Amino acid sequence: MIKRSIDYLKLLSKKFPTARAAGAEIINLEAICGLPKGTEYFFSDLHGEYESFGRLLRSSSGIIRAKIEETFGNLMTEEDQLSLANLIYYPKDILTEMKFKDKLTDEWVRVTINRLTEICRVVSSKYTRSKVRKKMPADYGYAIDELLHLDPNDFDKKLYYQEILNAIVEIGAGEEFITELCRLIQNLTIDSLHIIGDIFDRGPRADLVMEELMNFHDVDIQWGNHDISWMGAVCGNAACIANVLRIATSYNSFDVLEDGYGINLRPLSMFAASTYGADPCERFKPHLLDENEFDSVDPSLAARMCKAITIIQLKLEGQIIKRHPEYGLDNRLFLDKIDHEKGTVMIDGREWELQDRLFETVDPKDPYRLTPEEERLMDTLKASFSHSVLLNKHISFLYSNGSMYKICNGNLLYHGCIPMTEDGDFQSLEMKDGSFSGKALLDYLNERIRSAFFTDEREDPERKADDTDLMWYLWGGPLSPLFGKDKIATFEHVFLDVKGREENPGKETFNPYYEFSKKEECVDRILKEFGLPTEGSHIINGHVPVRVSSGETPVKANGKLFIIDGGLSKAYHGTTGIAGYTLIFNSHHLALAEHKPYVPGGENTPKIQEVERMKKRIRVKDTDIGRSLTAEIEDLKQLLSAYHSGVIKESR
Repeated sequence: MIKRSIDYLKLLSKKFPTARAAGAEIINLEAICGLPKGTEYFFSDLHGEYESFGRLLRSSSGIIRAKIEETFGNLMTEEDQLSLANLIYYPKDILTEMKFKDKLTDEWVRVTINRLTEICRVVSSKYTRSKVRKKMPADYGYAIDELLHLDPNDFDKKLYYQEILNAIVEIGAGEEFITELCRLIQNLTIDSLHIIGDIFDRGPRADLVMEELMNFHDVDIQWGNHDISWMGAVCGNAACIANVLRIATSYNSFDVLEDGYGINLRPLSMFAASTYGADPCERFKPHLLDENEFDSVDPSLAARMCKAITIIQLKLEGQIIKRHPEYGLDNRLFLDKIDHEKGTVMIDGREWELQDRLFETVDPKDPYRLTPEEERLMDTLKASFSHSVLLNKHISFLYSNGSMYKICNGNLLYHGCIPMTEDGDFQSLEMKDGSFSGKALLDYLNERIRSAFFTDEREDPERKADDTDLMWYLWGGPLSPLFGKDKIATFEHVFLDVKGREENPGKETFNPYYEFSKKEECVDRILKEFGLPTEGSHIINGHVPVRVSSGETPVKANGKLFIIDGGLSKAYHGTTGIAGYTLIFNSHHLALAEHKPYVPGGENTPKIQEVERMKKRIRVKDTDIGRSLTAEIEDLKQLLSAYHSGVIKESR
């Protein structure tokens, strides 16, 4: 029985013009559906740590090391296994070192190619030969394909195998061949990559992390609040630009701005030196977690730059708050609450002593107005952000490959939270367009975020301004799903000394979601809200570092929720005791890889722990892709039926 319209089937027949072609495609797709599902990797909160992330990506978070041990066991020493693993991760570096030490012998090349071929055979076993072939380099693909499919019982084939090795050695292609085998192993180990937010800020080179992601074959991103801040900056929001620069100057991240994205910071440094030259700016000294390789800035100048842009940010944020009463953020206006003579500020009816009393550019009569010099500076910085080709390329990638959330193979992925009330209900965000909560809130914000990027300011300046202002709110607003706290206490942390006090206006309180989401019934409710079954589904969450050193676990709600931000950023290592997590979902199980703080040249293999075993091995047919393939197969079967019944004629 033909259910599809004849017009649709005729269109499909253009691609499959004969019954034989349609039948052959059915066979191919049915075979693919029977394969084990590919391995998905979930990372969160990369925060510019390109060295650590690069190694995790190349090592597949320790899986390649495990495959080496599984394949060779007692046949290789622990030292040799580690050497082979490091070669797979960084083939060019290791081969250069081998050559320098005169260890790159013909025999070593033969042995290494044999070992790499064995590993490649193991990691490619779950894919079709066609898919593996497509991942091979064009020039060496034929030779690699032959080596991978050697029949050990065929004497002639073994001779053929040896001749391939001899030819590689004789023409001096060993280094290139080994490099391509290593890349193929890396490529085959991770089938798809999910980044659960916060690629930017704190770490040294978010630009290099973005290059890694753009070069990866299958990646999606769920935006974090730090990503949104950079996206808002590129969309032209001045407060977002100031926030990006405040964090960068605070964390000594000048390389990513100037060397990475070509942002001209000279106007800011000149303004800061001129305006705050006599001000020590003690409260603004940068965190020196990383050294700048290309753009070293004296810490005292960095402190002045940080203070200059912080004051500008507070002014710009005040302007946004006044423009948008619907945000309900009047309690975050501080510059008009300062008593400059007494050196105090009034917060929630209580007077607090300021630790920095020098507000050179703040007019007490109009505290949120930028000075003419600050206006010119922001115009210059805005132009620098808009003209950065690489930054705009990276932000375009975030838009084309990103979203507020993603549903994939029974898992719900998002960065921060689903805002909830103290009673456990979904909390509503009141906007000019209406009231939104739960899934509807994330869908609404997803649309507004895209509008901020794609709306032409010349055609609709009011809409552009409203959308980009919302981007700023999503950075740190109390009902932002990407933030999840009642406030972002930048002013209090910088200007007040409240550490250790019982009453602390700088305390940031988490949304009730974070307590409720530990309970299975709450997670079930969220899964239902997004149309997922409560059995076999999970929430995969980032944003809040798991304090392993304090006994916390990333697995919540009876195994239904995973918080995988274990603190890849160096800023969190002392608090968490580890360096983040990778969640790995293959055809057999879900596993957590616990990262170690990265030590160059050391043993950095993550500790892998299985957290859930699948009831049966998951095949491609059980995945989202499989359901799509099943629909294609049904269409092809109907086309085949139309050919056989003569409803559609074959094109011979």
